[in-house]
Amino acid sequence: MQRNYDTLNMVMFMTIVFKVSDKLKEKMIQYYMDKRRSKTPPYAVFQADDADTIITLYESGKVMFQGISADIDAKMWSEMEEKLTGKKINIYEPEKKREKSKLERKEWQAKSTIGSDEVGTGDYFGPIVVTASYVSKDQTDFVEQLGVRDSKVLTDEKIKEIAPTLIKNIPYCTYILTNTDYNKYQSVGYNMNKIKAILHNKVLVEMKRREPNYEAIVVDQFVYPKKYFEHIQEATEKVTDIDFTPKAESKCASVAVSSCISRYIFLQKMAELSQEIGMTLLKGAGEEVDKQAAKIVNTHGKDKLKEIAKLNFKNTEKLQQYL
Repeated sequence: MQRNYDTLNMVMFMTIVFKVSDKLKEKMIQYYMDKRRSKTPPYAVFQADDADTIITLYESGKVMFQGISADIDAKMWSEMEEKLTGKKINIYEPEKKREKSKLERKEWQAKSTIGSDEVGTGDYFGPIVVTASYVSKDQTDFVEQLGVRDSKVLTDEKIKEIAPTLIKNIPYCTYILTNTDYNKYQSVGYNMNKIKAILHNKVLVEMKRREPNYEAIVVDQFVYPKKYFEHIQEATEKVTDIDFTPKAESKCASVAVSSCISRYIFLQKMAELSQEIGMTLLKGAGEEVDKQAAKIVNTHGKDKLKEIAKLNFKNTEKLQQYL
């Protein structure tokens, strides 16, 4: 991967908007009580500053996150919404205009595809793992019979059961971004979407080279296509013939395979890190993770977090109360 950190001359700014339930609305009001701005925009309950993000909650229940860390804050609240109400929110889909997939599922099932997916972007501990895989049209039934789905809806036990079979039978390419490298990217202003785009491009370039007879390349849409290509403009090689679609893991076999393999490798790396520090690392980025991070700092020192954690997450700031 090209790592020219000195060429970055601007910070990426994002805006993410979605609607929250009354339950989450109350929690947000309490959470941002001490971070509110003195002036409130029209029809807004509050506007607050939290590190690099501006949060505006409107009376309608819509909440807007703006800033270079908007995706991290938005993801935290969307996950809390799912826990409270069961409602799943794709923070990368536009609020009003939903982009339609270029291909229907039945068409993907009849095509040989390359698909990529990533794991670890919402976890404070552990690396980001991105995989691209190639599933030929005559392997689609094999993948479905094996029980392959989006890794987020499968248990870790199921992932450990089916992933080794996928690894043996499906061509794939994986890139693991360590926390040390992730923190370097963040230190020069690369936001999560830019990092993800760079990694997806890297594995897609390699997979396209290995399997040139593909009929479609599919990527789960985590950002607008135009912005995706802006993120990878400095790459020496680029894959541009991509079908971006929301929830691609549930629509395309190669994306689902990549999701499972990425999760399997992520679990392996988490186990290795857990053994290294002498405690089982927690997944996610909740309050228990804050407490565990404090234990790690007390035991191994602050520098250890650079090797095992994503320092720009809110957990780094919140762990201070447990030290």
